[in-house]
Amino acid sequence: MESMDTPHPFSIEEAHAAIRDGKLSPRALTEACSRQIERLNPTLNAFITICDNVIASEAKQSTFQQGVAAPPSTRLATPAPDAGAGATLENIPIAIKDLFETKGIRTTAGSLFFKDYTPNEDAVVIQKVKAAGAVVMGKTNTHEIALGVTTVNPHFGTCHNPWDTARITGGSSGGSAVAVATGMSIVALGTDTGGSIRIPASLCGVVGLKPTFGRVSTRGVFPLSWNLDHVGPLARSVRDAAIVLQVIAGYDVDDPTSANIPVDD
Repeated sequence: MESMDTPHPFSIEEAHAAIRDGKLSPRALTEACSRQIERLNPTLNAFITICDNVIASEAKQSTFQQGVAAPPSTRLATPAPDAGAGATLENIPIAIKDLFETKGIRTTAGSLFFKDYTPNEDAVVIQKVKAAGAVVMGKTNTHEIALGVTTVNPHFGTCHNPWDTARITGGSSGGSAVAVATGMSIVALGTDTGGSIRIPASLCGVVGLKPTFGRVSTRGVFPLSWNLDHVGPLARSVRDAAIVLQVIAGYDVDDPTSANIPVDD
């Protein structure tokens, strides 16, 4: 198995192929992203919370390299609502904007008011990416309560652009864009009300997708505007963004803004 000192710019499919062929272990992929976080986060401030213990446990438990699904203990007890069929994020390191509720992991929304808030359950999209096998690397920096487009956060520090640290990342999903651009994760989740995925994706040189309203459940995500909020992926390529969308899209009967429309391929 290959040992990775720095992350290869894998796509999701390339990472899966390397693991299946025995050229790369799931643990090596996850640890390479973890080392990038350790090396770069002190300067770029992409993460508010880093999930070291989650990384170790989930990476060890995976058996995807043998071509089988992860053991039931790493899966949800009940399926996430109407997940897209066929897509997998097995062993793929993912960064989560700190606006999504995450069970057992603090969710600050970039605000001191929520600095000690630890949810008892995951947001719907977090349930879906976990069910698809993704490894959560941590919670990324955001403009406070997502109300801004710079990710200059007075409480958890400014998120810096990886191409020029004197410049902003855009926001409010700035930390997620930086994580993907620098290999701290393969993909990331963000939210977009008035450009909060698209602006940092543009400023950091990655792909950001604001899906059609109602396509992805917003249940368990701190709201900014109930009729304008969107959840979407950030990735290095359009295809990777599409794979993540395939996982997170789908009708949620308990989300009044969710659209009851089948998930196409």
